Amino acid sequence: MKVLLYNIRPEGQNYVDEWLKNHPEDELVTTPDDLTLETIDMSKGHGYDAVSLQQVPDVADEEIYRKLVDYDIHHIALRTVGFDILNLDYVRKYHILVTHTPAYSPRAVAENTLASVMYLLRHYGQILGNERKGDFVRVSEEMSDEIYHKTVGIIGVGRIGSAVAELFHALGATVIGNDLITNAANEAFLEYTDFDTVVREADILTLHTPLEPYMVGMIGAEQFKMMKDTALIVNQARGPLIDTQAMIAALKNHEIAGAAIDVFAEETGLFMKRFDNESQLPQFYRELSAMDNVIALRIPPTIPRLRCAIWSCTA
Repeated sequence: MKVLLYNIRPEGQNYVDEWLKNHPEDELVTTPDDLTLETIDMSKGHGYDAVSLQQVPDVADEEIYRKLVDYDIHHIALRTVGFDILNLDYVRKYHILVTHTPAYSPRAVAENTLASVMYLLRHYGQILGNERKGDFVRVSEEMSDEIYHKTVGIIGVGRIGSAVAELFHALGATVIGNDLITNAANEAFLEYTDFDTVVREADILTLHTPLEPYMVGMIGAEQFKMMKDTALIVNQARGPLIDTQAMIAALKNHEIAGAAIDVFAEETGLFMKRFDNESQLPQFYRELSAMDNVIALRIPPTIPRLRCAIWSCTA
């Protein structure tokens, strides 16, 4: 198989090199660039069987799909679980095969969820901010709470959500969850209930769903008003699940107590870019990052423990 892999970073190149050592019959060509109208011609005239992608920007222009087929490339292999960067109407129109990575390490995301919650519960942002100013006095607002007092609400109880439930249950929390599909094995760790109940009762609301069109803005102004004013929200799933402006308003109005966000609806203009100064950062990010009860950053992935082919990966 001959494949052009877009958006290969140095750490990814190591895995490509390792793959080629064990599979000399394959030819893998890499580039750090995303697949865009400006880079699509890299795939022209080299006899590629597929292109492989892992990028933030959407592949939105129809011309990209048309050119792939013109270049006799009928396979897009995504190195991600999500496939919302692709326009599936164009995929169908041009009869392009799309494959994706069926699972990342659920435990890695679950552990990061737990770490984020602990950071917020213990008010590390406020404490560190004060100490950097030389203020080591502790005030009542900085008193932390313990997880076993909390109700953790999980929206999306698939592989990752199930691992999150298991971790928090092990720490003594009450765990409730909502999903279109229930898994009897999870009933040892959580109680399934409806969406509104999870939103209303959760002290910690954490999202672990895919992104479907009807899910855009599923957590908006209405849901923030339903939440406890002491609640934390965590999103390590898909940015558009949360209405960013509604979340900023909820934080400013003390409708919720904090947020841990590593994905944003507006992330195309932010991630994988370097800014010369803070004034160049998007306004929404400047507002969030200035709040000491918010974790607003993209967490790098853990070392992948995967056996991967170019067309699919299994844990």
